Parts: sequence; C-alpha cells; structure tokens
Amino acid sequence: MLDLADAPRTSFISELLFPLPAVRRTPIGILTWWESRRLIYNVIVGATGIATLGIIAAISLIPPGLSRLVPPIQAIVAYGVLANVCYSFGPFIEIGLQGLWKDRVLPVGPALFRQGLSFSIGLTALPVIIASITWVARLTMWVIRS
Repeated sequence: MLDLADAPRTSFISELLFPLPAVRRTPIGILTWWESRRLIYNVIVGATGIATLGIIAAISLIPPGLSRLVPPIQAIVAYGVLANVCYSFGPFIEIGLQGLWKDRVLPVGPALFRQGLSFSIGLTALPVIIASITWVARLTMWVIRS
C-alpha cells in the first residue's frame, strides 16, 4: 500500500506548469479547471509587467537616456484586459477539442495553459528587449558623434 508520506512531493512550479487535467471532462469541469488557474495567471503576467516597467524605467535613466518609455495607464489596463480575453480562449478550445474527438484525444488543457502562460510572459517582457536594443543604438550614435 502506498503511504502518502512516501509519495514524492512536487514543487509549486511543477504543479503550475504540469498540472493534472480536469478530472470531469464536461464543459463545466473544463471551464472550472481553467478558471481555478486564472488568478495565478494574472499574478504571474502582472508581476512580469511590473518588472518590465521597472526595467524600462531604469534603462531610460542610463545615459544617453531614452525619452520616457513607460506607456500610459490606459494602455496597461487594455493589455491586461486583452490578456484575459486571450486566456478565455483556452477553455473554449479545450471544450471544442473534447467535443470533437471525445476520448480519442488526451486532455490538452495543461499544455494549452503552459504554452499560453509562456507566450504571455514573453510578450509582456518583450519591451525590455526593444528598450535595450534602442538604448544600445542610441549609445552607438552618441559614441559616433563624439
């Protein structure tokens, strides 16, 4: 008999990135599975956004400084809303695949969640790369002019 004390423990990251799929393969079960992960998705993407804004603000202070790169609050809110709209496609895609192929397809929720989260983090952090490249270009131009 398996003793729970002997069972391997998984980390938070493992459970986040490799969760078990929805047990109930009904539309409500799948939707509930996705909605139970929405808060952590928003926390991770939001924290990435805050870090991105901080790094861009720091880059804009390094000579030769860039003009203020922080977007207006309306753009930040719109990005958050659009990220959640895109997140909402996940359960509908999984429900559609489940309805179409029934038990002939493995549950795709965990893979869709992982890929969507990775894409959202990358897209949210992309302005850091753009700001860095812009700063290097400005530095190069400043050195050439000097």
